[in-house]
Amino acid sequence: MPKKTTTPNKKRTRARSGSVDKAAPAPEAKLTEYRRKRDFTRTAEPEGGGSRRAPKLVFVIQKHAASHLHYDLRLELDGVMKSWAVPKGPSLDPAVKRLAMEVEDHPIEYNSFEGTIPKGEYGGGTVMLWDRGTYTYGGTNPDPEAGLRLGHEKGDFKFVLSGKRLEGSWALVRMGRDRPGKPQWLLIKHKDEYAATGSDVAAEYQTSVATGRSMEEIAAGQSRVWHSNRSPTQTSDDQVKSTSSKPQSKKSESSAYQRLMARRTR
Repeated sequence: MPKKTTTPNKKRTRARSGSVDKAAPAPEAKLTEYRRKRDFTRTAEPEGGGSRRAPKLVFVIQKHAASHLHYDLRLELDGVMKSWAVPKGPSLDPAVKRLAMEVEDHPIEYNSFEGTIPKGEYGGGTVMLWDRGTYTYGGTNPDPEAGLRLGHEKGDFKFVLSGKRLEGSWALVRMGRDRPGKPQWLLIKHKDEYAATGSDVAAEYQTSVATGRSMEEIAAGQSRVWHSNRSPTQTSDDQVKSTSSKPQSKKSESSAYQRLMARRTR
């Protein structure tokens, strides 16, 4: 009677290079902390989870005058915006390393907000869209998104920005995991054609990339405001511009015409 031959079960292996990684958690799970901090029966902030993925990964930097002025760097990954609070803002000087404190993931809908969060509410203060654009993976993994995911997990997050104000190669490097409080990273500009020794790009640009307004103008304006007891006021940037400039110009033109006609009739 012939002996039965058995073949050993082949174990699935994972490439050591990191080109194969575990499935990323769903966006819903990643927004747990964001939602835990907010009561959506009281606040009109976006709950998230409804945005469709764009062809390219997006980033945004929001200048945020909360209890302390800082810049919020947000990079899209796995359906959410990975977020860091950068107290001094980005620097184009490769020798300057900026502290970046990682905060909870935010929904993609959050990255289009510019306006005022009323004082007393979570994150109360003025928010400016300081820069925005798309970004790509800056490492060597043949699978770009797997490389980004693995880089974030290991604390060596390399990326290339293509924004209105920031461009080129950057890195976020996480410091020791044993530090208390929020995970702390360093935001570093790599040496490339977009680097600028001695440059203070955060001080150089003081207006919004979306509306051209200063922080003071945004604070005094009627753009989207999040309240805990009513829906946000949806005043578009174009409407803000038209109500502040066009009526005044028409009035001045009319007054000049009237003065000219008065002189001719004397």
